[in-house]
Amino acid sequence: MAILTRVIPPEEDGATVRHILRSRLRFSSHAVSRLAHGGPCILVNGVPVHTPHVLRAGDVLTVETEDRRPPKTTITPGNWPLPVVWEDEHLLVADKPPGMTAHASNFLPDTPTVAGALAWSRGADFIFHPVNRLDKGTTGLMVVAKSGYIHDLLRRQLHTADFRREYRAVCVGCPVPGQGTVDAPIGRDESSTVARRVRPDGLPAVSHYRLLARGDGLSLLTLLPETGRTHQLRVHMAHLGCPLAGDWLYGTEDPALISRPALHSYALTLVHPVTGERLELAAPLPEDMSRLLRLHFPQNAE
Repeated sequence: MAILTRVIPPEEDGATVRHILRSRLRFSSHAVSRLAHGGPCILVNGVPVHTPHVLRAGDVLTVETEDRRPPKTTITPGNWPLPVVWEDEHLLVADKPPGMTAHASNFLPDTPTVAGALAWSRGADFIFHPVNRLDKGTTGLMVVAKSGYIHDLLRRQLHTADFRREYRAVCVGCPVPGQGTVDAPIGRDESSTVARRVRPDGLPAVSHYRLLARGDGLSLLTLLPETGRTHQLRVHMAHLGCPLAGDWLYGTEDPALISRPALHSYALTLVHPVTGERLELAAPLPEDMSRLLRLHFPQNAE
């Protein structure tokens, strides 16, 4: 059970529990409302209290952050491998394999899911809160919060210096110049139910790229998304004329090269929303991308 504890200092004497939850512990108004109606989640000196309770200096306020309400949708557990590279009582970071979606989809009902894999390993009552979602074909680091409270704090960090994502990608061709920024809005492509495209009336989208190696008509890149639009990195690389290898939607499908878009969530830096610790994590390239580099790049490309 994840618990937050705060000893009330003299300068907060006379504050209400609601005020401390909102201003010091950064609970949203919706989260405070959930706590207020979710049972004995708030204790002062070990005694259950309501949010209007007035605190005194030296009081020990403890708050449960776990969700007490059942999930809105039923998750089907599945015995699918899902390596977890970091975890505590508040959040975990998984290394998502290819071919796995975040949630179950009506279009792909039999596809392995991150939610199902975690329900299998953590119990069917595990409530799934994905922070940074990855496409089915994208591999690598994915953050999952263990409560709505932690999810809300991490979502506020996204696209700031406190939550930095770095991808590795292999594209067809070579972008010119070898380092730069794509600042091109992205919106829906009316000709497709799933595709996106660069369009003037789209939502702002910014991606940074840097060339790492070239070989055999392909390029290995570092990609840094500044925003988080659907398919952003895939769309932006196609916009540069260098679609990702294996990208059937924005480039050319080539199973002999790689059976999915060659995109991997390689490194992640985030500030833990409770402890303040700076986490710096990395996940090695999966086998299909490593094979691509061995066959088409110099040996030192990785």
